[in-house]
Amino acid sequence: MAKYADVIIDISRGQLDKSFQYRIPAEMEDRIRIGSRVRVSFGSDRRKIRGYVIGISEKAKLEEAKIRPIDGTVRDAIDIESQLISLAVWMKDHYGSTLNQALKTVLPIKVKAAAREKKNLRLLLPPEEARGELACMRARKRHSVAKERLLEALIQDQSLPWELVTGELNIPSASIRDLEKRGWLAVESFRSMRNPLAALQKSEKRIWLNEQQEQAFQAFAADWDLGRRGTYLLYGVTGSGKTQVYMEMIAKVLSQGKEAIVLIPEISLTYQTVMRFYSRFGDQVSILNSRMSAGERSDQFERAKEEKVRIMVGPRSALFTPFPNLGLIVIDEEHENSYKSETVPKYHARETAVERARLSSASVVLGSATPSLEAFSRAKRGEYSLLSLPSRVENRALPDCQVVDLREELREGNRSVISRRLGQLIEDRLKKKEQIMLFINRRGMAGFVSCRSCGSVIKCPHCEVALTLHKNGRMSCHYCGYSMPAPRTCPRCGSRFIGGMRAGTEKFEEVIRRTFPGARVLRMDADTTRSKGGYQRILGAFANQEADILVGTQMIVKGHDFPNVTLVAALAADLSLNSSDFRGAERTFQLLCQAAGRAGRGDRPGKMVIQTYQPGHFAIVDAARQDYESFYDQEMAYRSLMSYPPAAHMLVVQIMSDSEQAAESAAALFAELLRRARPGGRIDGPVKARIAKLADVYRQAIYIRDEDYDLLIADKNRIEDRLLADRSLRAVNVWFDFDPMNAF
Repeated sequence: MAKYADVIIDISRGQLDKSFQYRIPAEMEDRIRIGSRVRVSFGSDRRKIRGYVIGISEKAKLEEAKIRPIDGTVRDAIDIESQLISLAVWMKDHYGSTLNQALKTVLPIKVKAAAREKKNLRLLLPPEEARGELACMRARKRHSVAKERLLEALIQDQSLPWELVTGELNIPSASIRDLEKRGWLAVESFRSMRNPLAALQKSEKRIWLNEQQEQAFQAFAADWDLGRRGTYLLYGVTGSGKTQVYMEMIAKVLSQGKEAIVLIPEISLTYQTVMRFYSRFGDQVSILNSRMSAGERSDQFERAKEEKVRIMVGPRSALFTPFPNLGLIVIDEEHENSYKSETVPKYHARETAVERARLSSASVVLGSATPSLEAFSRAKRGEYSLLSLPSRVENRALPDCQVVDLREELREGNRSVISRRLGQLIEDRLKKKEQIMLFINRRGMAGFVSCRSCGSVIKCPHCEVALTLHKNGRMSCHYCGYSMPAPRTCPRCGSRFIGGMRAGTEKFEEVIRRTFPGARVLRMDADTTRSKGGYQRILGAFANQEADILVGTQMIVKGHDFPNVTLVAALAADLSLNSSDFRGAERTFQLLCQAAGRAGRGDRPGKMVIQTYQPGHFAIVDAARQDYESFYDQEMAYRSLMSYPPAAHMLVVQIMSDSEQAAESAAALFAELLRRARPGGRIDGPVKARIAKLADVYRQAIYIRDEDYDLLIADKNRIEDRLLADRSLRAVNVWFDFDPMNAF
């Protein structure tokens, strides 16, 4: 009976976001399955185009004569598993994209890289017969030394790599082919999978769980044994040994024939994390990240599909590893905003992992010392199971935190980025041969204006976020559109020391080198880690104590374990505290707590210094005390008052066009459409985006807030339907961002 395939074509346009039925030729039936990539003729001009098979049936949707055959399969393409197609459909519905865009997301590796072929030589003769032939060869007057050496080597080892025979043994290929013709040996070819961890050694060392860790593990294990698959929040202070608990959970899952994915927020954490997992699980572990070559990434997908590896470690995209028997997804440092995609579809790895786990009958474990408000609120509501690690391993003390008031430094005449107290502590640590980490939490910094005398920040009177300073001298809110001219003096205290707050790691590095000329300084940021291996090179040098001070962005304070670090400092905590979006306080609290956790992880106590112009802000006060629950209560009160996530959900509609008029008209049209459909809805805008023009593209935004996520999905669908129906809107692109992590 004829078979038909539903194919979604490889064009990311909303008007074509549907499947088309094609006939599967009889000669292709054994090669085409759900997830296969195929070539088809499309449109009236019958141009050749690629697509994905998302369904197969035996029933034709059209007259047989109108159904075109599939032209062929795409050679060396990686098939998508049917489960991942279901996940792509879910992502399309929940985050707003075409199905084709979602499919490309769940398939991070589209095409197989060229296979690496290897060859082995295998002896076909029984050993005794081979020894007899060798003796005969040596008895002849004209004998071949190369063939004798080859036969002798094969008698000893039975099978030898081609490279060893032609290289180290220096035997010419002609001699090999001669023995092959005689039927004495076989040349066997096989694909050699690239293994990025081939040089690592497994360690037999095993660290046993303490009482708190054991309780957390047993809670998970008891549910697993009862067949319960859920989502767990492992809430443990920095240095409490969350990784050890992850490994016990993974060992439990692996013992049941399942596989595990471990997500980490930064590529910089890959090496150190992998070393820990490899020492426990050996070559069952592999990695996926964007710094790997296409061949390495392709081979890791194949190794996972063939179950040659059972644990995959990597950033966000590793979530789509095609394991056939997935049992557990671990998301370490789940609070990190790098788990939210900034390209369409703008999915969050946390929610997407929960959906993939549901499709796979797997569990999810979220780990953090400073959980996202979203995760902790769900744990408090009972949607996630809460597992706690309230103490550091071996009962080590948390670092002592000291807040330095930069306003006081200014009044005392110190205008350096290094406060007097921090300078004293750095001198002390250098004398003691201890290490120091200095970081600038600049992510999300968008030109806010603050007073260096009193510490006040110019905020929107309606949205309680810092106003953004633009080149035209005006300050704007990018939630409601409020605007005002930038003040020349502080409206609170009248000081002239008011202006935009901007800083960079390179500038700070220069100051550090100038202030401490004898210190060995390393800098770690996007520039110094651009090349492959940049992360490992810098972190390896610091771990080997080849440097005294490591200066960098927030990437240096996430998850690293350096026992000789006893001093960590945030040079300008206000940079993230006053970012132009509502998550500024949460990010600042998380960064400062994570940074403090890098100090005192060895035998010596640690110290944390927080330099700020707002020492009384609750995010600073609670971070210095490492008091997460106090921060959570105060921040949630603010979020509830303003209807910000997670107290409510938010949808940002992003409208872009080469024409400013087209962008503004479309944005106004969509805002009116939504207000008519839901008169009581909270809809702000349209407003110009934070960067109103980027690469000659004009950008507008609409902000919608509601406690009901489904209502926001319905709003998205209304706009998508209007885009499909109205040809005049084809000059604009529209993106959707649910519960955004960054201001648009």
